[in-house]
Amino acid sequence: MSVWAVLAAAGRGERLGEDKPKVFARLGDLPLLAEPLRRLEESEWVERIVIAAPPGWEEPCILLAEELGAGKVASVVTGGEARADSVRTAIADVPGDAAVILVHDAARPLVSEDVIERVLAPLSEGWDGAVPALAICDTVKRVRGDAVVETLDREGLVLTQTPQAFLAETLRRSFQSSSPLLQREGAATDCASLVEAQGGRVKVVAGEAALLKVTTQDDLDLVATWL
Repeated sequence: MSVWAVLAAAGRGERLGEDKPKVFARLGDLPLLAEPLRRLEESEWVERIVIAAPPGWEEPCILLAEELGAGKVASVVTGGEARADSVRTAIADVPGDAAVILVHDAARPLVSEDVIERVLAPLSEGWDGAVPALAICDTVKRVRGDAVVETLDREGLVLTQTPQAFLAETLRRSFQSSSPLLQREGAATDCASLVEAQGGRVKVVAGEAALLKVTTQDDLDLVATWL
């Protein structure tokens, strides 16, 4: 099956304290974006890649792809204010004959071939999509300000990650049919929520602790130790 990857890389990353977008913070000797891009480029499953770049940083993304020899990069599009906007723009550049769209956050640089294979497998079993997830080990509380409102039962709760894989037409229809309110950042923080809202069947597969989302400098430092 034809698998196109969308690499969502338009996040600003203010909490990193950088004067540039998160994906251009240094991870080792290269920008953070280089690691997930290299891994998707080397994946036996991924045919082509579309990068949703930070506005104004399209050219540096293109130059980085050239530096890495990432020949699978089909296009670099301008990302939006919200993640959903970036993904919607990127999937518009995926051709209609693509069977599967794999959406991955560049802020999770250590994407592995194993997890890509795990999220793709359910699509041949009748599922509309698949997401990697980790069990919640800590106690989960809902708070309002500094006050605890309630303690949640963590049974049946998981922490989802990316990459997330979807039948291409299902993902397209979900973006077309979902309301702008649902797609707004905070209401739809991943693509699976849009597919679920349209009645799509999404399977959960085993995630990986190494798929840490880089949010702070401490996260970046920790990921660097895993390279």
